[in-house]
Amino acid sequence: MAKVTLVFAVLLAALGVAGYVGTGSAHITALIPLWFGLALGVFGFLAISPNEGRRKLFMHINVSIGLLGFLGGAVEAIRGYAHARSAGIDPNMTALASKLALAGLMLIYVFLCVKSFIDARRSGKV
Repeated sequence: MAKVTLVFAVLLAALGVAGYVGTGSAHITALIPLWFGLALGVFGFLAISPNEGRRKLFMHINVSIGLLGFLGGAVEAIRGYAHARSAGIDPNMTALASKLALAGLMLIYVFLCVKSFIDARRSGKV
């Protein structure tokens, strides 16, 4: 699962850079997916360990980061859309797509982690 984490880290980093460039490089907050990707990448590398306790610790940290990323991305997408609509303007679709992509990637990642944890528990590896 640590290698899957590294794939998601790269995807999130690419999303952050694309969102930043796509919004005209005007808002530094468009790089938030990049920071989530960096955090997942660091702890993903640390999870590549023959030590089972260390691997479990860092994967649980990663799934917590994933859950925070999902919740943050989803809440910000809804909040940004609602704020723009209540102000009578069209929402920035690039920013909205980036937030939804962050939430979607993180949701998929959390589901994969939970499935992996359940499979490991059932197989008796834990």
